[in-house]
Amino acid sequence: MKYRIDDIDYDVIIEKKNNKNTYIRIKEDNSIYITTNYFSSKSYLKKLLDNNYLTLKKMIDKNKLKQEKNNHFYFLGKKYDIIIVPTFDIEICEDKIFVKSMDYLNKWLKKQIEQIYKERLDYIYSLYNEDIPYPKLRIRKMKTRWGVCNHKDNIVTLNSELIKYGIKQIDYVIIHELSHFIYFDHSKNFWLQVAKYCKDYKNIRKTLKEG
Repeated sequence: MKYRIDDIDYDVIIEKKNNKNTYIRIKEDNSIYITTNYFSSKSYLKKLLDNNYLTLKKMIDKNKLKQEKNNHFYFLGKKYDIIIVPTFDIEICEDKIFVKSMDYLNKWLKKQIEQIYKERLDYIYSLYNEDIPYPKLRIRKMKTRWGVCNHKDNIVTLNSELIKYGIKQIDYVIIHELSHFIYFDHSKNFWLQVAKYCKDYKNIRKTLKEG
């Protein structure tokens, strides 16, 4: 089965199970995956897709944006073309990065992530009037979260993929995690705390959610 969105046909994979509800997901390859019960007809599923057209389009657009970020080199919100030049170490020129090897680029990027995240953490921490501990910083790649605050062990973990975004996004995630040292949940008071140091947090969150 195929389903057309913006003049592009997408594969629809239907899995029938002994369950009451029907669920629609978008896979990484942008195929539409439907889990439904044994009695669901194709006409019913087609109508269901039609009723959720705008939502499906939004999910696929978000998927494509993430794929764009993953398939190209982004650094602090800007896209760069990588040009391998064995005689260079590394040099950034407008929208190009000249580097002697991809291995060298990855090592350089790791150092940049460590340095930039530490500098931004120090800066954001200095803004806080509240009495919060200075956290240990950990960096790792995470699939579903931009940051994690472990207030018991005094650790803030930041997603290495944040380096693909701008300083505003990095700062927001740090503010978000530091605010968890004051409010452990996502209550109204927590978001008021975030807004104190990041007034535009709603738009920044939207940017990160959209990929």
